[in-house]
Parts: sequence; structure tokens; C-alpha cells
Amino acid sequence: MGEGKAVLNERKMTSVFERYLTVWVGLCIIGGIVLGKVAPDLAKTLDSMSIYVNGAPVVSIPIAICLFFMMYPIMVKIDFASVVQAGKRGKPVFLTLFLNWCIKPFTMYAISIFFLGFLFKSFIGPEAVDLVKMPFGLDLPVGSQHGAGIVVMQEGIKMLQIPLWRSYLAGCILLGIAPCTAMVLVWGYLARGNDGLTLVMVAINSLTMLVLYGVLGGFLLGVGRLPIPWQALVLSVSIYVALPLVAGYFSRKWIINAKGEQWFKEKFLGVLTPVTIIALLLTLVLLFSFKGEVITANPLTIVWIAIPLFIQTILIFALGYGAARFFKLRYEDAAPAAMIGASNHFEVAIATAVMLFGLSSGAALATVVGVLIEVPVMLMLVGYCKRTTSWFEN
Repeated sequence: MGEGKAVLNERKMTSVFERYLTVWVGLCIIGGIVLGKVAPDLAKTLDSMSIYVNGAPVVSIPIAICLFFMMYPIMVKIDFASVVQAGKRGKPVFLTLFLNWCIKPFTMYAISIFFLGFLFKSFIGPEAVDLVKMPFGLDLPVGSQHGAGIVVMQEGIKMLQIPLWRSYLAGCILLGIAPCTAMVLVWGYLARGNDGLTLVMVAINSLTMLVLYGVLGGFLLGVGRLPIPWQALVLSVSIYVALPLVAGYFSRKWIINAKGEQWFKEKFLGVLTPVTIIALLLTLVLLFSFKGEVITANPLTIVWIAIPLFIQTILIFALGYGAARFFKLRYEDAAPAAMIGASNHFEVAIATAVMLFGLSSGAALATVVGVLIEVPVMLMLVGYCKRTTSWFEN
């Protein structure tokens, strides 16, 4: 028992980027707001470097590059061949899939609409509005109603004007349908979970996202009377999930064949580890350079968004951890099974929010708040797992 505790205590974050992610995000908020004041046109200029369709910007090239480098290091770590091992761990894999795709998206919607659309609506501003991109392929005349939005002309481009709280709701929805496939490897490791099982579940969730992310996203956005950009959703999944997934799969295979698995893990992955975080932080600086005025005018905006996200995280963890105990899973399987649902794939959520609604949208801001609370909340849950190992059979 003493030896087991010693091993558990040895498991710590080794990357300074991961350990202080909340600090870096906080600095990005400050840096982005300052950048927005000093060089207000910089972010707009970069975001305007886009691929246009029918006169409307669809894919921001600089942001797409940043977001690809957020995703590729995650995907290249995954050994998709290990998916075949999932049959040996039926219960935890089934629990994870059920929690992530049958429960989590709908609890996120319900919790977010209660807090943002009812409890905090007066604080956010009942009349406050946000300008978001028109759904890809939709061409409506100015003044037309689309869902909860009205088509307006902004700097020569048609945009949708929607209630600000609904824009925040959209960001929360995109977080709720994105189960974690990156940082959960860290959380499972710190909690002394089954690393092999975590990798299998990450691989399965990555493949499942290709099918269900767009379907659930479109459905819940529609229920929330938000733009339903089906074509952009498909394009977003293709660019930010499928492309890095395919690139990661083939480059992993090629590098291991050429250099060996040990070199791949010790050298190549070591170089890539900070790449995701750096790309993420650059994107956040640009995003907050747009949203500085909203935050300074209403400094509690981040709090209003963070509260439903925090409650959702705790609820999903409790459901997963409780179900794992009910099904009598081993602790090593229970911890990652609960955490992969509680944690969010904020990289995909940010990428999708930026593509669907724009870098300056409230939806993009809401996904960033998910990053802000991710580390402290998940570390708290890791500590809870460590204190409750005796609940499970080993």
C-alpha cells in the first residue's frame, strides 16, 4: 500500500504550459484587451484574411492555421489501432460513450439556458446583442428574421444580430458536445488511472465526434433558436477534427516506421507538447482583442458564463463517477471514465465557434471561459478521485 501511494504521489504535471494554463489564459485576456486598445485593427485585419464564398468570409486563414496546430499534436498522440482493445473494457467504454453523447450535451443545454437565459439574463443585458456570421450558404435580405436573429449589414457584409445571451449559449452548447481528447490524458495520469484505457476512449471519442458533433450541434443550436449552419458545421468538423486526425494518423505511422516508437514518444512528442498551448494562446489573444470592450464594460461577464460551465462539469463527473461505482468498475477505469466526460475538448469548441459565429462573437468568448476554468476544476476533481480510491475494487 505504501508503495502504491508513493507511485501516486510521483505523478505530477511536468509541462509548465499545462501546469499554469489558467495563468496563461489570464495573461491572454489582459494582453488581448491591451492589444485591442493599442492596435484595434490588427485582429480584424488578420481575421479578414479569409477564404470567401459568395462574398462572405468562411474560413479565416490565420485562425485556421493556429487551430490546426492546436489539434494536430493531440491527434498524433493517439494510437487508433488500440480501438480494437475496447471490447476487453466494455463497461467503462460504454459508460463514457453514453455519458458523453446521450447525457452531457442535453444537461449542458438545460443548465446554460437556465442560467444565461433566465437567472443571469438581466445582468448580461436583456437588450444586449451580438453580431455573428450568417450561416454558410444562406442569403437573406437585410431585415429578415432567422431564428432569434435579424439580418443586418455590417461594414458591407451581412451579419445576424442575435441576443448576446443566446450567443453565449451557443458557445456553451459547442463545449457540451465536445468530450475531451487531450487534457484528459493528463487528468487520468494524475489520478493514477488506466492510461491504456484512457487512450482507447480518447480514440473512440475522436472517431465518434466525426459523426455526432455536427448532428448534435445543429440540433441543439436549432432548439436554442440560433443559426443552424449545417454546411459550416460539416466544414468545421472536416477542417478541425478530420484533417488533423488523418494527418496525425499517417504522420504517426510514418515517423514510427522511420525512427522507432521510442524516438517518437521521447523526442517528437516532446517538441510538440507546447505547440498546442502556444497556438491556443495566440488564438486567445486575438479573440480578446475583439472582446475587450464587452469585458471592461461588464467585468462579471466571465463569471456569468463560468457558473453554468462549472456546475455542468461537477454534475457530469458526479454522474460518471457514481455510475462507475454502481457498475463496480476498478478505480483505475472509473477515474478516466468520469473525467473524459467532465472535461471539455475546448480546442474543437473554440475552432467551431470561430468558424460558425466569428472571432468576435460571444460564442467564441464562452468557449474560452471553458479553458479558463478547466485546469483548477479538473485538478480539484483529480484530488477528489485520489481521496476516494477505497470506494472501488482493485
